Amino acid sequence: MQHRTVAELMTRQVVRARRDLPFKEIVKLLAENDVTAVPVVDEQDRPMGVVSEADLLRKSADQEDPSGRMPIPRPEAWERAKAEGVRAEELMSAPAVCARPEWNVVEAARLMEVHGVKRLPVVDETDTLLGIVSRSDLLRVFLRRDDAIRDEITRDVLQQTLGLAPSAVAVDVREGQVALDGSVEFRSLVPIIERLCRSVDGVVSVSAHITYRSDDTGRTATGG
Repeated sequence: MQHRTVAELMTRQVVRARRDLPFKEIVKLLAENDVTAVPVVDEQDRPMGVVSEADLLRKSADQEDPSGRMPIPRPEAWERAKAEGVRAEELMSAPAVCARPEWNVVEAARLMEVHGVKRLPVVDETDTLLGIVSRSDLLRVFLRRDDAIRDEITRDVLQQTLGLAPSAVAVDVREGQVALDGSVEFRSLVPIIERLCRSVDGVVSVSAHITYRSDDTGRTATGG
């Protein structure tokens, strides 16, 4: 099973900001490149943080509303510091949450979820910037064709990994939804099959109708 790596999905031509880039130049950089955030790098091109539209908008939110309709928010100290910042290193969200190029989609997606970020700078073993991967990049695995998913499950999961005969389990894939139908020797194999199929890139869901001839789990229920 060959999982797609961050290196395969990331953008390699990265728009970045130097740590001393002024506020207006950051706004211009985002607009000219049609991006919503950029990594901020030091003199060795190592990511220090990420500055996004949300970071920059804190400066506007901190201004008094000319209409008087909206109360002035009471920001935390760190929010005030950002609102008062004028350079990239003062405005960015730091430290940078980074990924490695050899990671798979699951590893990158979990890191994004844990830290609540939309993108990850990708760095090498020296922490030098190699690329950037976004949520939309990770979602590209779900554009895989159904026949490619079916072939990988049949060949890599069922036959090569589990050693099942080609006729043991039929695999049907429609819009990334996998349906399994067949029979195996042992009951303990059924959840393993389901788990491995779910780990295949591009799989949306798995439904299994697999019977077994021998219950090796010690449960009283029988296959059916």
